[in-house]
Amino acid sequence: MFTYHPKRILLLFSTAAILLASCNGPASQNGELDHYDSKDSYNPLDVTGEVVTAGSSTLFPLSERMAERFRQEGFASNITVDSIGSGAGFERFCSSGESDVANASRPIKQSEIDNCALLGRSPIEFRVGTDALAVVVSLENDFLNDVSHEELANIFSSAENWSDVRPDWPTEPIQRFIPGTDSGTFDYFVEEIFDKDQEPILLSENLQLSEDDNVLAQGILGSPYSIGFFGFAYFAENQDVLKTISIDGLAPTQENVDSATYPLARPLYIYSDAAIMKRKPPVSAFILFYLERVNDEVVDVGYFPAPSSDLENALLSWYSAVDLQPE
Repeated sequence: MFTYHPKRILLLFSTAAILLASCNGPASQNGELDHYDSKDSYNPLDVTGEVVTAGSSTLFPLSERMAERFRQEGFASNITVDSIGSGAGFERFCSSGESDVANASRPIKQSEIDNCALLGRSPIEFRVGTDALAVVVSLENDFLNDVSHEELANIFSSAENWSDVRPDWPTEPIQRFIPGTDSGTFDYFVEEIFDKDQEPILLSENLQLSEDDNVLAQGILGSPYSIGFFGFAYFAENQDVLKTISIDGLAPTQENVDSATYPLARPLYIYSDAAIMKRKPPVSAFILFYLERVNDEVVDVGYFPAPSSDLENALLSWYSAVDLQPE
């Protein structure tokens, strides 16, 4: 393990460039390389060929930002970032083999790894950030600021009216807006609040599900008696009309995320495969670019940086995937 420092990372990239330069592998007409060349392996100006990513709607704003920067740095080919949910993203990566990178707001499941194996793919995990799942209501809601874990479970399951949770709250129906069941956000919330049992939340009244977090935000701000949850970035985009709810007195803040005390903080990942990365230089280039630049963008987009040790491990995984050894 090495100590994380931006200058050291740049040195590692320079070292990688020198090592890659010795490989001298010509590019084929379809943009693939038989061996790695220094520039063609990671420089956005010099790699060509399509990059296809798909998955988590939570991670979408960050991956889209990184793709935009990759283009700005000179990548002239097509790069796709589809927001379809973590589960659907893994299906596209591991079952149909249509994507090069899977974006995920949860770790890959063993069943998905098994599906990847049938395609000859071995998923490599790259930690890119941290999300604090935000439980939100409209700014017009004047009674809800903090809930216990048990109250949160009640709100998203058996309670019909707000007064069923606390007698001094309004006798008004709870209107619920939540991510779809293909979403890693849904999986994570169910795991943390309902111990992986989906039934209580799916049987609740006045429930609307959507894979589109913007749809959820619009539904929540439509009534002071609505509530929902999604990734922190979508709250950040709508904080002029929505407010977050603390859980057991803990708000989704940088301090609480860093200290691991906020109960709904979770890691964010991208996944790929070594064979894909070696065969398609723009894919390995984009992943390296993502890891190198992510901390420049992650806070502005609305997330929190990954622990430095996890980012270090992600970089080491990249080097291992392309058969390089960082100094």
